[in-house]
Amino acid sequence: MKLTEIDLHKELKKYFGFNQFKGLQEDVVRSIITGNNTFVIMPTGGGKSLCYQLPALVLEGTAIVVSPLIALMKNQVDAIRSLSSEAGVAHVLNSSLTKTEINQVKKDITSGLTKLLYVAPESLTKEEYVHFLREVPLSFVAIDEAHCISEWGHDFRPEYRNLRNIIKQLGDVPVIGLTATATPKVQEDILKNLDMTDANTFKASFNRPNLFYEVRTKTKNVESDIIRFIKQHKGKSGVIYCLSRKKVEEIAQVLQVNGVSAVPYHAGLDAKTRAKHQDMFLMEDVEVVVATIAFGMGIDKPDVRYVIHHDIPKSLESYYQETGRAGRDGGEGHCVAYYSYKDIEKLEKFMSGKPVAEQEIGFALLQEVVAYAETSMSRRKFLLHYFGEEFDEVNGEGADMDDNVRNPKKKIEAQDQVVTLLEIVRDTKQLYKSKEIIFTLIGKINAIIKAHKTDAQLFFGKGKDFEEKYWMALIRQVLVDGLLSKDIETYGVLKLTSKGEDFIKNPGSFLMSEDHEYNESDDETVVTASKSSGTADETLMGMLKDLRKKVAKKIGVPPFVVFQDPSLEDMSLKYPINLDELSNVHGVGEGKAKKYGKEFVELIARYVEDNDIVRPDDLVVKSTGANSALKLYIIQNIDRKLSLNDIAASKGLDMDALLKEMEQIVYSGTKLNIKYWIDDILDDDQQEEIHEYFMESESDNIKDALKEFDGDYDTEELRLMRIKFISEVAN
Repeated sequence: MKLTEIDLHKELKKYFGFNQFKGLQEDVVRSIITGNNTFVIMPTGGGKSLCYQLPALVLEGTAIVVSPLIALMKNQVDAIRSLSSEAGVAHVLNSSLTKTEINQVKKDITSGLTKLLYVAPESLTKEEYVHFLREVPLSFVAIDEAHCISEWGHDFRPEYRNLRNIIKQLGDVPVIGLTATATPKVQEDILKNLDMTDANTFKASFNRPNLFYEVRTKTKNVESDIIRFIKQHKGKSGVIYCLSRKKVEEIAQVLQVNGVSAVPYHAGLDAKTRAKHQDMFLMEDVEVVVATIAFGMGIDKPDVRYVIHHDIPKSLESYYQETGRAGRDGGEGHCVAYYSYKDIEKLEKFMSGKPVAEQEIGFALLQEVVAYAETSMSRRKFLLHYFGEEFDEVNGEGADMDDNVRNPKKKIEAQDQVVTLLEIVRDTKQLYKSKEIIFTLIGKINAIIKAHKTDAQLFFGKGKDFEEKYWMALIRQVLVDGLLSKDIETYGVLKLTSKGEDFIKNPGSFLMSEDHEYNESDDETVVTASKSSGTADETLMGMLKDLRKKVAKKIGVPPFVVFQDPSLEDMSLKYPINLDELSNVHGVGEGKAKKYGKEFVELIARYVEDNDIVRPDDLVVKSTGANSALKLYIIQNIDRKLSLNDIAASKGLDMDALLKEMEQIVYSGTKLNIKYWIDDILDDDQQEEIHEYFMESESDNIKDALKEFDGDYDTEELRLMRIKFISEVAN
């Protein structure tokens, strides 16, 4: 068929059933059909694969598609085969095939039946395949996921680096590069490496106006926050990304225990389980998949309504790709990332074992993620700028779809500081990355600054009235505004743009948003430590204290034996109205709930009804008992009357940590019989004296007991006696 005779719309309808091309598809297809080298940058879900599948189906010869993932290839081959009556129209050539299957593939290619041949880059390096492919007519070579070629891509693969040499051996065939994520740096890398700087380049917009971007501080309560979010989006499909397999398993369990239908997905599961979990998600048998980034490659579920990042990803490319799995159908998509600088430090530590060049790239990519998380400007503008795209944050499509735009931080005039910053970049001869520019501004010396003798210049320390954090935020905003740019060759070095030079000559107003403060609050509570009662319902708290006093009096024990204060506070925060909910309250276990709980939950239920209280039931996060194995071990070995020192040593605990665990066990309502241990330390009279003290005391506070006994007993003895007392009297 002559090229001029090809009616593209007719072919599109014939093969794919569409009447219309989407976005840039038609231009790309024409470029490929006319035999040009072509480079396509198109976000996930933009219809990238059709760009090479249609030309392959209408051109003479076989198109080779290089793809990094076996699962992806298989999906695509199945999809193409479903368009044709001939199964041989598309084939995979990889390490999973038998000799017979390989011969069948070769036969179909030689006979002209096969239009698309999917190969892994490793297969292309095999001499026998190269030799075979050189002898058959080829239409073009398409390299999918081309960012794998670039060290700056989020999925760098060394075997991709050699592709150009292999393609050259196949003869003079057009090359098509396709990627869904590429910064200007990665784009340049790909074109250079594939030796196709003459390529027709097509770049679709990276803006997904239906996605809402939000970054939240990651606290110790991150799991309750995620559960609350999921319950607010009940019945909708979502993906939660974690960086480690262990975390995936943990979060999936916590969700299941809290009534959310969720499954884990990571490379550590066998292929059968992975496939089953993926299908359950596609078929909507489960609402949520908790996954490492192994999930989503090639999954095509158009109605994912939210993507949650439990851990911040290693690069903005990954982040963009993963959030892009939400709202593919154009409907709502909520993207929440939990951020804490601690996670960044963990990732940096993880990189420290890698080669220096890789570390540098890794750090640079991570810094972009930090900048995105901490920025107060429009997240959409920031993200699109990263991919080399301008965005009008006032009138652009989806302009109000992020947390920073909805809750803007106050802006301050920074005209003078911008001029100072730009002058410093100019006067240090545009040699420095952000770090050295900031050090120069605040007058801090490091080896690079010393080597260039910058510390001897008059302008050194010119910006010391402002903190490092201020300058960091300003640099980010000035970059996005286009007054500075990052050099592509020596990535990260700041250069003045012509717009920046103009600003120095004719400064204008520059309103800067103050950066977010991300401080993780420390939420850990020891059993005996009182939780702040700032958020508890004070009226209910008073009523619960009265009830506790009444119950304690009836059975002749001090009130703290029934429930401790932190437990009452937690009740007045969570409003548990049945024993099941009560057993998840801080410091209350099943045993304790059964023994004392009935009157308490009845009182709370009445109070909730009388006052029309909307209960935050999702706050009652049940634990998966991740710690329960240790508790069980302690209970069993105390039953066997083992030495406490040995129990502690075998689990790598010191005595203080073991006592904490034991306290949690008895305060939750389980008996621990440690008389055998205490009998070796204290005689009967001493034990009776301490027992009497706790029986008559208003509080179980150890400090008060130490004061009372004035040095007769040490902390450890009193804590052990308190455990024995609670065990015998309360449980």
